[in-house]
Amino acid sequence: MSGFHNTALIGASGQGGGGYTIENSLRLRSSASAYLSRTPATAGNRKTWTWSAWVKRGKQGVINYIFGTPSNYSSAFRFQADGKFYFTGVSGTQFDFMTNQVFRDSSAWYHIIIAFDTTQATASNRIKIYVNGSEITSFSTASYPTLNLDGAINNNAYHGIGTPSSSDSHDGYLTEVNFIDGQALDPSSFGEYNADTGVWQPVAYEGTYGTNGFYLPFSDATNTTTLAADASGNGNDWTPNNISLTSGATYDSMTDTPTPYADGGNYAVLNPIDRSGNAFAPTMSNANLSAAPSGNPTHIWSTITLPVGSTEGWYWEGVCTTMDSVRTYVGIIDPTTTSGATGASYAFVDKAILSRNGNYYNTGSGTGGTASATFTAYAVNDVVMIAYKNGKIWFGKNGTWMNSGDPAADTNAVDSAVSTARAWRPYFGYNSSWTANFGQRPFAYTPPTGFKALHTGNLPDSAIVDGGEYFNVDTYAGTGATNARTIGFQPDFVWIKSRTNAYWHKLFDSVRGANKPLVSNDTTAELTETTGLMSFDSDGFTLGTSADSTVNNSGSGQTFVAWNWKAGTAFSNDAGTNGATIASVGSVNQDAGFSIVTYTADGVATATIGHGLGATPDMIITFGRTGGSTNHAVYHSSLPNASSSMVWLDLAAAAVTNAGYWNATAPTSTVFSGGASGNYVNNTGWTMVAYCFAEVEGYSKIGKWQNNNSTDGTFVYLGFRPRFILLKNYDNAESWYIWDSVRQTYNVPPPSNNWLSPRLPNSEAANSATTVAIDGLSNGFKIRTTNPASGEISFGTRNYIYMAFAENPFKNSLAR
Repeated sequence: MSGFHNTALIGASGQGGGGYTIENSLRLRSSASAYLSRTPATAGNRKTWTWSAWVKRGKQGVINYIFGTPSNYSSAFRFQADGKFYFTGVSGTQFDFMTNQVFRDSSAWYHIIIAFDTTQATASNRIKIYVNGSEITSFSTASYPTLNLDGAINNNAYHGIGTPSSSDSHDGYLTEVNFIDGQALDPSSFGEYNADTGVWQPVAYEGTYGTNGFYLPFSDATNTTTLAADASGNGNDWTPNNISLTSGATYDSMTDTPTPYADGGNYAVLNPIDRSGNAFAPTMSNANLSAAPSGNPTHIWSTITLPVGSTEGWYWEGVCTTMDSVRTYVGIIDPTTTSGATGASYAFVDKAILSRNGNYYNTGSGTGGTASATFTAYAVNDVVMIAYKNGKIWFGKNGTWMNSGDPAADTNAVDSAVSTARAWRPYFGYNSSWTANFGQRPFAYTPPTGFKALHTGNLPDSAIVDGGEYFNVDTYAGTGATNARTIGFQPDFVWIKSRTNAYWHKLFDSVRGANKPLVSNDTTAELTETTGLMSFDSDGFTLGTSADSTVNNSGSGQTFVAWNWKAGTAFSNDAGTNGATIASVGSVNQDAGFSIVTYTADGVATATIGHGLGATPDMIITFGRTGGSTNHAVYHSSLPNASSSMVWLDLAAAAVTNAGYWNATAPTSTVFSGGASGNYVNNTGWTMVAYCFAEVEGYSKIGKWQNNNSTDGTFVYLGFRPRFILLKNYDNAESWYIWDSVRQTYNVPPPSNNWLSPRLPNSEAANSATTVAIDGLSNGFKIRTTNPASGEISFGTRNYIYMAFAENPFKNSLAR
């Protein structure tokens, strides 16, 4: 083994992965036509080989070649302009593979393996492609090579990583590149699943390399030759072309890697899919560290948000390379806070930004507005320094802090009253070009003592590192017989829907007991069944014969999905206790921010009900169990005038305002309020159940977004890789939708045909006529609708609320 492998532990908590750390990567800039080249002296095994590498995408919307031969790359693999992965042999004459899956996440890393073995008797075993430890099995094109074919790769001909052409060269980052001559290996040779997080992570390759095999860790930045040297012991070095180690924006030896650790990890870059309003998408370069306007205005911010409420200090730099004569800005913005009829185009309410002439803005409805102070102007190619800590922000230029500031001493900040409750994201924008540095290359100036670079190794550990321990999704085929489902914990709330048939949604919980479903798509009260969900078990739940044909029918091809939440701790709250006027009992999981609450309504206008969370709920869904048919009320903290607003889970209707719904009183950490009888939450004498949810950092997010009036839809930052998203437009009559990463295991071009809606009994197929699609990503989700005329999640400046649950926090997650 090469000494370049670093086996340092990844932090005391172990949340970053395991015991293997990658500390360096190589950036390839398509703008420089950067690539590596090599021509083996002799041919290796052209029938059997393995390529393994970690890849972080840069510029999208163009072809990105990763590896290929001969000089015209007729046998190569690459990302297509639409994000699909393509592997071809001699321009498709030997073999041809195009994935259905798209790879459009630029915020984190992919692990890609190609195992090539034409000696296999079964054609489908001759080429295997793996991403993040899982084999890709869905292809729009799949043409396999013939038995014992000698492919073009591993011949004694030109090979390239990237290409000499800027139009299709790889733009992005590569690390831990292994090529194994003579063996077709599976992912276990290069990675493993972390026991705590469940996330795929690298391990050191311990095998042999064969004649033409090589290992490129990109660890020795003494010069560009050593940077591209083979560390396998074979001496199969590569020739660097247009790679730079000159300090500044062109420096290509990076500490941006897929393993978070104390001094590095997955770094923030500028997010090419996160753009605002009517603005034209920026032109990206330098592997998403540079952005230029392609229209007016252009806004762009980083792929990592400053941790909300953090007392840590954070530092980054920006260089403006072309400047708008009126508006050029840098700083931090909460992109979720917008105003104005043009949507999220540039009307950011919450901001802390500095203009080219030194004007500082932190108030007003526009990006500019009225400056609150004036400091030092900056010009083209000046290095603007930004430091933020605990509600204070400092700006500097070329090594000198403005306002005689000293971030290390915590003095003379440009602004000392920046809200610590906001989701601040580093921002560069308007009609100007910027190059950012978040620390993945050397800073131009030494950061203030104690201030950190923005990468996953520096993000705080999340209390919940594997969301599957508290929320999970189970898909299954109906059996018509007793069916024990295993999900890994005892669920207390199980929501089941047929995927293939127009059956009602059935909602069960352990507080009310098994076989007592509620229905989200109808106003009916609690049902009583004998063959539905029979029991809540220690590691799942058991279904009966399902004579009612809604949760376990064995008809032709019938399949189901169950969404499962864990509560588990019983509680009771008497009237007069903790501010409650109505007694309640239920089950709660305060760590996961979830409780099930049952109570008997009294119709009193000032009623309060204990919810057990110990935190203020952000979303509450109520059902009437007995008393009559009623709509299912939803409280959501992001609705305008939330304490007097309501949407209904069983209706498409827009939000309605009425002070009587929640008694015009916001929930507290102990109770929520109900209005007078007749307002859905507190009808006299009715028995009720409420499902209450409070945000938990890194595990759940309950918020809103505004459409950006573009067919290239809004990006919503969650701070985690989502497993489940429930969403609805609240200012128009539009449906609810549910997306999950188990039914949609990979991202696809729109339309997506697996939407389910809480208000509709429709099957997935019945919903497919609506053109909606989203990408689930490592740090959030992206609206991907392309035909606004036929869909609802698409166009205009409409506002949406959502509730999302995580697979993993962004600190640990990989690109999807």
